[in-house]
Amino acid sequence: MAKAVIIGIPGEAGLWLADLDAGTVKPLNPTGELATANGLRKAGTFVKSVDLAVAVSSAQVALSGHVDG
Repeated sequence: MAKAVIIGIPGEAGLWLADLDAGTVKPLNPTGELATANGLRKAGTFVKSVDLAVAVSSAQVALSGHVDG
């Protein structure tokens, strides 16, 4: 089973597909129900099947182990 995550970043209209097995992140053009879900982002945060998500300013911040409050 492939492990993948779809990421939407506030202020960015597009989505990203992170393939954890392949170690890649690519832009994603949502269609169908995913496009509908992407539209719900305008009203606020949309979460499904995620148990932790943290936005950080850079990869260096994430790798340092620090999370701003």
